[in-house]
Amino acid sequence: MRVSLKDVAAHAGVSIKTVSNVVNNYQHVTPAMRERVQRSIDALGYQPNLAARHLRKGRTGIIALALPELGNPYFAELAASVIDTAARHDYIVLLDHTGGLREQELLVSQGFRARVIDGLILSPIELETEDLRDRAQDVPLVLLGERDYDLPYDHIAIDNVAAARAAVRHLIDLGRREVAFIGARRRRSEPAQLRVRGWREELTAAGLAADEGLVAATDGWGHADGAVAMTHILDSGRRPDAVFAYNDPMAIGAMRVLHERGLRVPEDIAVVGFDDVIEGRFGAVTLTSVSPDKAAIGRLAVESVLARLNDRAPEHRRIWADYQLVERESTLGRSTSTGRATT
Repeated sequence: MRVSLKDVAAHAGVSIKTVSNVVNNYQHVTPAMRERVQRSIDALGYQPNLAARHLRKGRTGIIALALPELGNPYFAELAASVIDTAARHDYIVLLDHTGGLREQELLVSQGFRARVIDGLILSPIELETEDLRDRAQDVPLVLLGERDYDLPYDHIAIDNVAAARAAVRHLIDLGRREVAFIGARRRRSEPAQLRVRGWREELTAAGLAADEGLVAATDGWGHADGAVAMTHILDSGRRPDAVFAYNDPMAIGAMRVLHERGLRVPEDIAVVGFDDVIEGRFGAVTLTSVSPDKAAIGRLAVESVLARLNDRAPEHRRIWADYQLVERESTLGRSTSTGRATT
């Protein structure tokens, strides 16, 4: 039999309103009263009806999260952060996979599921500013990623140029002078452009050549793409002494090719990735990587949606999440690698 608020109130010897205030975590409840009610909740095994609670507010209790690559470990870890944060606020997350395709991103952003969600967190790849400017839905929208949209939506990102520069600076400080970049995008991609820009700026600032012949463009950003890009550079006759990869899967793919070619990491070629996904920490050679604060990005995204829903948000803003460079064996070598983080 389902335990009701009335049952809890009778057990605790308080009013139903007092129980409701405790269940809804209202501030104006004394610690003693909160503890008294909580003991009755625990004793009776009361479970709040979250669906009814949301419906009373005219909501569904669902937030949608639309991501371009569910198979990418970065997005998997980011989704986990969003789901965990939403659960703490009694929300569930509906996951959408756009494949980074404009038509799918349009479908999601224009309210494909507007009737069943309270808010949308979207990580777009191909959408243009005009696509979102004409958005008719009033469901709160929060953007993730590095596409720059001059629009009235909260936008959470990291500074990709600065992060890329930190990665290249680390390689230069280790004495590397010919740094390749793998993962430039053949199609338009702002994140890739920003990371190439950081690569170029840091080399130039150090008085080194930003050799465009050491930039390998790809159609995708997976392990196989990294392997193909690394193969292309080596087959061209070039031998860089370092590689900065667009992301960790590409870096891992590149390291596989280097191993097959008899080149040692990092003795012959140092490698840095981006995203700090878990598989990079457990390879035969652990991967130095730029580590965005994925937990903070997920938390900020959910909190931004809820702030809009509850009319507690300031002006729409761009929120910069933190990152750090985690140094491991792929640049420091096995004997000296500490997994230390730098900024």
